[in-house]
Amino acid sequence: MTTLQDRPHTALLVIDVQNDVVGAAHERDAVVAAIDGLVARARQEQVPVVWVQHSDEELVKGTEDWQIVPELRPDPAESVVEKHYNDSFEDTVLESVLADLGIGRLVVVGAQTDACIRSTLHGAFVRGYDTILVGDAHTTIDQSQWGAPTPDKVIAHTNLYWRFQAAPGAHRGHGRERRRRLRGKA
Repeated sequence: MTTLQDRPHTALLVIDVQNDVVGAAHERDAVVAAIDGLVARARQEQVPVVWVQHSDEELVKGTEDWQIVPELRPDPAESVVEKHYNDSFEDTVLESVLADLGIGRLVVVGAQTDACIRSTLHGAFVRGYDTILVGDAHTTIDQSQWGAPTPDKVIAHTNLYWRFQAAPGAHRGHGRERRRRLRGKA
């Protein structure tokens, strides 16, 4: 349950599914297809879809690399939030967009798992949002040559730990039961 007052609605938050960001991403086509299906379902059920689009000195606004992938297209009525930091809330209008829509729960998808997805999940969580990460609808690039785990392990680890996030008033459901099973005490 969200800790935000008068925020009964849910939104699908699509983060950084841009040409350059996901061009070499792990299982890119499957993840984009999963996101496309979630966007279609959200639109059908009249759940707001909020798009986040990153730009910086390497990902220049207006370039082809900066564009959202051609398989996904924001509807003109949907909000597109520009960001310059990993956390989609940091120095953006995202909070005001969500407040105007009465959003207290976010369903999060996009890229990159180990940067903008994690930062935004935590940013939303500490602001009081219920946050749901769709396990097969986020991805990242391979950074193992710099000592990071392979993308499949980054994604699996993020899916695992996010299931157990809990806080007063915003707990994640069956986390205690899942923790007990993991410890072999169920």
